[in-house]
Amino acid sequence: GEPRKFDPKFRGPIHNRHCTDIICCVIFIVVILGYIALGVVAWVHGDPRKVIYPTDSYGQFCGQKDTLNENKAILFYFNILKCASPVVLINLQCPTTQLCVSKCPDRFATYIDVQASYRYKPDQWNYFRQFCKPGFNSPRKSVAQVLRDEDCPSMIIPSRPFLKRCFPDFSTKNGVLTVANQTTFKDGRGKTRNVTDLREAANGINNVLDARSVGMKIFEDYAISWYWILIGLFIAMVVSLLFLVLLRFTAGVLFWIFIFGVIGIIGYGIWHCYWEYDHLKGIPGSDLTVYDIGFQTDFRVYLQLRQTWLAFMVILCGVEVIIILMLIFLRNRIRIAIALLKEGSRAIGYIMSTLFYPIVTFILIAICISYWAVTAVFLATSGEPVYKVMANETLCKYANLTCDPETFNSTNVTRLCPGAQCTFAFYGGESLYHKYIFILQLANAFVFLWLVNFAIALGQCTLAGAFASYYWAYRKPADIPLWPLFSSFGRTIRYHTGSLAFGALILAIVQLIRVILEYLDHKLKGTQNSFTRFLLCCLKCCFWCLEKFLKFINRNAYIMIAIYGKNFCTSAKDAFYLLMRNVVRVAVLDKVTDFLLFLGKILVAGGVGVFAFFFFTQRIQVFAQDAPTLNYYWVPLLTVIIGSYLVAHGFFSVYAMCVDTLFLCFCEDLERNDGSTAKPYFMSASLHRILGKKELSPKKA
Repeated sequence: GEPRKFDPKFRGPIHNRHCTDIICCVIFIVVILGYIALGVVAWVHGDPRKVIYPTDSYGQFCGQKDTLNENKAILFYFNILKCASPVVLINLQCPTTQLCVSKCPDRFATYIDVQASYRYKPDQWNYFRQFCKPGFNSPRKSVAQVLRDEDCPSMIIPSRPFLKRCFPDFSTKNGVLTVANQTTFKDGRGKTRNVTDLREAANGINNVLDARSVGMKIFEDYAISWYWILIGLFIAMVVSLLFLVLLRFTAGVLFWIFIFGVIGIIGYGIWHCYWEYDHLKGIPGSDLTVYDIGFQTDFRVYLQLRQTWLAFMVILCGVEVIIILMLIFLRNRIRIAIALLKEGSRAIGYIMSTLFYPIVTFILIAICISYWAVTAVFLATSGEPVYKVMANETLCKYANLTCDPETFNSTNVTRLCPGAQCTFAFYGGESLYHKYIFILQLANAFVFLWLVNFAIALGQCTLAGAFASYYWAYRKPADIPLWPLFSSFGRTIRYHTGSLAFGALILAIVQLIRVILEYLDHKLKGTQNSFTRFLLCCLKCCFWCLEKFLKFINRNAYIMIAIYGKNFCTSAKDAFYLLMRNVVRVAVLDKVTDFLLFLGKILVAGGVGVFAFFFFTQRIQVFAQDAPTLNYYWVPLLTVIIGSYLVAHGFFSVYAMCVDTLFLCFCEDLERNDGSTAKPYFMSASLHRILGKKELSPKKA
């Protein structure tokens, strides 16, 4: 942890490097080859049709072309009361006969009633029969035997299709749950039951159905407005680039205008909220509270309330006060940050290609996400159909045992358990591969996290190498090497793949633990006691903090790797001690720079967002004819704002990396050199003037 001694031969990122963390590099390559093999195996065994089409009790897909079920695309459950929740239904593990039908039932009926009146009401019988097993037409067979053999459902309920499956058609009338305006129904076994029993069987489906209708409207909005969304994102890109180009020349002026601009925009927001609040005074209904009107999908309803505008005003006032206080207390620190940003913008000016490096990272991450998603789907659908004995008699010892539908009728089961059937249960298998599908899914997720972190690390190390070669050029720009970005990328891949993989591996392990904790928390909801909840919450919090700390250490370790070419552990240790020796500078410079860059993203996203708002709400007269008519104008608006923020984030992340690299180089420079002719500083004169101390010997911050 001691400061480095002066090395007269040191002239920036060293070129006579050697490979670092070779063992980790070999393991990484082997894991990638294994991951490709896993993808091939999953592709061979998987069948995405199992996700697209529901499967009936005979193991056949509903709605698949060139089969008997071609025109029967919807799955119908004989007794939906046996299904605990939609999750069970979607997993196709519901202990009742499942049949492909062309449309869901639209009325209440029980088999007992229909069978009793089949002679003088043949229409009812023919309607009911389409929900019985194919080919069944024996109204004289005793009701007990029909229900035992599950030839027909005991009842049918008005339903509508959801996820290609028939679910009860719920609606709420005056706060009471109903199905087709009824609150009770006959279950076909002599009992009258309440509709809430159905609700428990299809728990939460009503909300999902509402969400589905909203989802369809959102999809329509995207279909109409995608062209304008792309134009909005292109404008955001141009504004971001323009912002960076301007920053090269007028960092100080621009940032102060910029900060006061943000204060002005928030000030306007406060005035507008007050105007709306005052304007709604005395208008009937405007004094209602948000709690009174509940959740509404049309957000314009909330804008008619005074309380909404008051809440907006209070929030904006709070933000305004915080920003003004931060400016008062951090004004000198902001000057320092601006000096560093000027140096950073100068560096980017000489190495413009760095601005477009995030596109490479984006492409690499997109490939990782696509490969992971496809592999996950193929793994999830790579099971063989598993059939199990389904017996209505609970005492049957063969119940829930696996069976073969082709040989089932010749076994003892049908004799010992009358009415037992061999029906499709789920996709799985008994082979070694099928038993470990869950483990393979975990491995898929883990390698995905590892690869994504590696792609990010590669970007950070490459950019750090390029910016370090700028800093350690004694005469700028004459001593900057040719193609600094490409040579840095080449060095990183050739010598330091192992080190980057090591750093990414540590981060991936922590992220996988976080994913497992989230999964456990989700699974145990409702069943856990307060102690378990507290323990899980603590663990989640600890691992979140650990991940943040590791990201910070890794980022600085990669900068040290880019400069000195040492292994990951040595670089991480050196970076950590260097930062600890300059802890005050780190805290102020790093955070102020992050804050200023964050304000930049807000300004880009906010500016484009305001323009998009006026455009999509048809308030700009010039474009009023071109603006599309939408169900929800906030759909493209939010997409444009979030997209603009991400575009700005891509460009500004290069800046943040530049500033971090220059800062570490600056700290190294101060420790190695003292500004004398024998040990000259490498920093530029302007940076030395503002950042450098007046003394000629390095001291701790």
